[in-house]
Amino acid sequence: MPRTPDSIEDSDDLLPAPPPVFHVEQALLGALLLEPHRAANLTGITAEAYSTAAHAALFTAIRTLPVPEPAQHATTTTWLNQVLTTASEQTRGLTTAYLHHLIHCCPQPRHAPAYARIIEAEHARRLLRAAAHRLIHTALDTTLPHRVTTTLAEAGALTTLVDTIATRFPPHPGSPPRTPTTPTVVHDQEAGEEEQLLLASATARPARVERMRWLTPGDFTHPLHAGLWQCLTTMARRGTPIDPVTVRWEAQHHGLLTHGTGPAGPLGFLDEPAGCDPEYWGERILQRSLLTTAANTGRSIETLTHDPATTTYQLIVGARRALAGLNAVRTRWHHATTPAPSNRPTHTRTERAPAVPRAGPPPTTAPPAIRTPR
Repeated sequence: MPRTPDSIEDSDDLLPAPPPVFHVEQALLGALLLEPHRAANLTGITAEAYSTAAHAALFTAIRTLPVPEPAQHATTTTWLNQVLTTASEQTRGLTTAYLHHLIHCCPQPRHAPAYARIIEAEHARRLLRAAAHRLIHTALDTTLPHRVTTTLAEAGALTTLVDTIATRFPPHPGSPPRTPTTPTVVHDQEAGEEEQLLLASATARPARVERMRWLTPGDFTHPLHAGLWQCLTTMARRGTPIDPVTVRWEAQHHGLLTHGTGPAGPLGFLDEPAGCDPEYWGERILQRSLLTTAANTGRSIETLTHDPATTTYQLIVGARRALAGLNAVRTRWHHATTPAPSNRPTHTRTERAPAVPRAGPPPTTAPPAIRTPR
């Protein structure tokens, strides 16, 4: 009959290999169990930084109980028993043997601050990974009623987390992080149809193109559509007449028409009537670009956190680089969705208070007498 594990040591052979930081946690706890006074020199680290509930409970007990006298602690196990009793109230499986095992895992108790720094760094990595995962999940969740607003809120929380970690780990000279590979853009049929509707409506109403500077070719999912939007914006800025014929001619100069393909073939949608305003389709395209950029930003940061060779400094730099691209799209989205001010601002007449007379020299003549009517 198989034996049921009743302690941490008994279950070691049933669990997968722990991460490297697990052994660092054991070394730090061993240092604090051996020399409890060293806990006073640890700043910034909390119980949440530990990877297991048992280690978190032990650290909390160590920080909660009064520090014993060094001479008494060296000769008795009273304080260790108190730590075990207090920690066991929060988690199961702790034994006296495991506490002695932790002490043997610590090579140098005076290196406790270095151990704590390593644990903090790995905790920051886990926090970034979880925040990036939430950003990806939110950006891809089509069931959310306010998907863009919720996604931008998650992006703001991730930015705040990066700034908080940066205060604990100031930048220092070092190699920049390796840039993760950008995910391949999947050509969605619905997105392609909306892009064609935008291009057709913008060709029919070219006056609106100049007002849509918040939309860039990078927001399109299809290279041909991105190139055509570049043609339209270029023609609008030059003041060139815009219609399906001139757009095809401009597209030919931009190399968008392949040899042997008639101009009406891939660009036939420009002749189709488009009823909606170009800005309507432009906002839909920009919204899809914002959500896609947010998901890709989360994936890039998540990829960095999974690379064990990436240092905490490199995580901060890489995360800020990824968030910078998302913030650029966010700014353009704000410009697109913010109502433009009226061309004729309304001025309201307000009663002016009488001017306060300035101080001056005393008058040399008497003021005229005020006559009252009889």
